[in-house]
Amino acid sequence: MSSRKKLLLMGRSGSGKSLMRSIIFSNYSAFDTRRLGATIDVEHSHLRFLGNMTLNLWDCGGQDVFMDNYFTNQKDHIFKMVQVLIHVFDVESKSINKDIEIFVKSLTNLQKYSPDAKIFVLLHKMDLVQVDKRQQLFLIMMEKLQLISDPYHFELTGFPTSIWDESLYKAWSQIVCSLIPNMNLFNESLGKFSSILDAEEIILFEKTTFLVISLTNQSLLQAVDSAPPDDLDPKRFEKISNIIKNYKQSITKLRSNFQNLIIKGSNGNHFYIDVLTDNMYIMVILKDNEQQPNAFHEELLVLENIKNARKWFDKIEVAV
Repeated sequence: MSSRKKLLLMGRSGSGKSLMRSIIFSNYSAFDTRRLGATIDVEHSHLRFLGNMTLNLWDCGGQDVFMDNYFTNQKDHIFKMVQVLIHVFDVESKSINKDIEIFVKSLTNLQKYSPDAKIFVLLHKMDLVQVDKRQQLFLIMMEKLQLISDPYHFELTGFPTSIWDESLYKAWSQIVCSLIPNMNLFNESLGKFSSILDAEEIILFEKTTFLVISLTNQSLLQAVDSAPPDDLDPKRFEKISNIIKNYKQSITKLRSNFQNLIIKGSNGNHFYIDVLTDNMYIMVILKDNEQQPNAFHEELLVLENIKNARKWFDKIEVAV
């Protein structure tokens, strides 16, 4: 049985809502979004995610005339049965007081009609801010917005985002994963599979969007209280999402289907990207194994193990 999740995407006109929706769910590149026009009223998208889950995304146009209507004539229709509100702020906005006024009205109606909704705040177009000032701006803005939200009893989760880097994938991965009821099963099963393979790292990606669903890292598991190793890029998962999604688009244009990919890294690590289920890809990273000089044998073994794990993860996916 399909599980429906209602997500409201809100923010004033020009904040970048429809652009990010098109990049994540419609395979647009950042350059492609330049031809998109403003959203008129509410655009509804019914997006299949992990097979059984449907994301019912309401992209709400941010022009004042539409906003006024949402908060008067349509408030019960817009704000009822909402699981997630994604509120987008343009960090370069010249009307921050008006932006916050809209946010407060959203909180007021959400508290009345969907008090259990989760709220994510995206401080968008962060690429327009000086690099050394981004973190400070983000922290100041989030502190201010959380104080505003406290009387409504909502806890905010915030992200600095831009369509020009991988920050958008990080934000939307966490937003969508917050709606998956059996995330603990994905995480536990991935941990067990990682032990079987003695993998350095394993990541699960949703097949269409290539958003990160779950991951496990052996070196971090072995040193829970330690900081991540210096050679691990904290943005590596989102960068991989970006790269593989672009690669998939390229081969689609050549009328070829993407099945799997094996790469040997410059540090000797082997990367395996393969179809895991009808709705997921898996990426397995193995350290260079000096005791296994036969690379071809290793490849067959890894791909066979992934094939054997499919039934395991299929069962978890059905329960979403």
